[in-house]
Amino acid sequence: MTGPTTVVDRGAVLAWALWDWGSAAFHAVILTFVFSVYLTDVVGDGTPAASAALGYAIGGAGLVIALLAPVIGQRADAAGRRKLSTGLWTACTVAAMAGLFAIRDDPGYLWPGLVLLATGSVVAELAQVSYNAMLAQVSTPATIGRVSGFGWAMGYLGGIVLLLVVYYGFVAGDGATAGLAGLPRDEGFNIRVVALVAAAWFLVFALPVLLRVPEAPPARDRPARLGVVAAYRALAADIAALYREDRHTVYFLGASALFRDGLAAIFTVGSVLAVGVYGIRAGDVLLFGVAANVVAAVGAVAGGRVEDRVGPKSVIMASLLGMIAAAVALLVVSGPVMFWVFGLALVLFVGPAQSSSRTFLARLAPPGREGQFFGLYATTGRAVSFLAPSLFGLFVSLFDAQRAGIVGIVLVLVAGLLALWPVRPPSVSARTG
Repeated sequence: MTGPTTVVDRGAVLAWALWDWGSAAFHAVILTFVFSVYLTDVVGDGTPAASAALGYAIGGAGLVIALLAPVIGQRADAAGRRKLSTGLWTACTVAAMAGLFAIRDDPGYLWPGLVLLATGSVVAELAQVSYNAMLAQVSTPATIGRVSGFGWAMGYLGGIVLLLVVYYGFVAGDGATAGLAGLPRDEGFNIRVVALVAAAWFLVFALPVLLRVPEAPPARDRPARLGVVAAYRALAADIAALYREDRHTVYFLGASALFRDGLAAIFTVGSVLAVGVYGIRAGDVLLFGVAANVVAAVGAVAGGRVEDRVGPKSVIMASLLGMIAAAVALLVVSGPVMFWVFGLALVLFVGPAQSSSRTFLARLAPPGREGQFFGLYATTGRAVSFLAPSLFGLFVSLFDAQRAGIVGIVLVLVAGLLALWPVRPPSVSARTG
């Protein structure tokens, strides 16, 4: 842990976790369940070209993140300004979200909307790099698992609350006006207001970590601040040195890139499968999202507590096995009830896998270099971000059936599981920063 503190400051932990709560406004509402659907199905008239454009935009965002994340992390570490970096990138995310209010129900607004969505994806991920690096500042080696799990759970719970607010306040109903707010649907006004609500939500709940959690104290071996070109040279040298000194960390980064891509794909295509394969009504997808967040939050908290006893690798392995089993079941079952049962079983294991992956790296990162390591974590995660979505599409095309796309996701999860198998786990009591 960075600094001499050995006792967890509960107020600092809560302030830190509230950022996760607030970030659900972008990830759950804007990117997953509401605004991406609005852009493709309403603004883009539901055409295949609109869906393809969404893929290109998010793919381009992933490439930018892969290029920028390690430099951003290194510079935040070198300057001793992780909190400042988190605040600046969060402010950029909020601005991109608020800008979506301008996107009207007109095909001419599709690409401006996608550009804003992709920009939000980039800056939200860069904020996450510095935010993740602050985990070592609010936890101890004995509590890092449960603190990380608590943060993930807060993110899921924030998504639950905001999805309910959005659904009942601005989306529900079939008339000319929407939700309890009675906003007009004309020109997508009700959904555009949702973008403003989500932006305000993230802004408010990002403030506590900026006000309550101090910057990490200067470390004696803090890396020098580098320019962009020099940062990439240092990155290449660091990867080479890391492989020579502790190749299992490099192996973990590769394995986690695979299984995290599978986790992301579950959320990316889940709503498509729910409606197109299992007969879930489009309006009920938001309600499934609420239930999924509840279940994932429970899994994250439970997994974090288990991790502090058995270590992160065991939790990740068990979670991947659980997800693979649930996904295989979804290949053969039919109907809304079966989707609810096995879909929720699937997301039960997503929370612990995400949380323990974060703490796995936090336990490995040398003191004062957490931001750099989490930048590399983001880069490797984005390096194969095309894989699961591409395999999903490939299997759908090969078999001319949406259900077959599940096979592509299962293959990526299995690959991640096999890649993680030989990786040496970090000590549960290892120093974390």
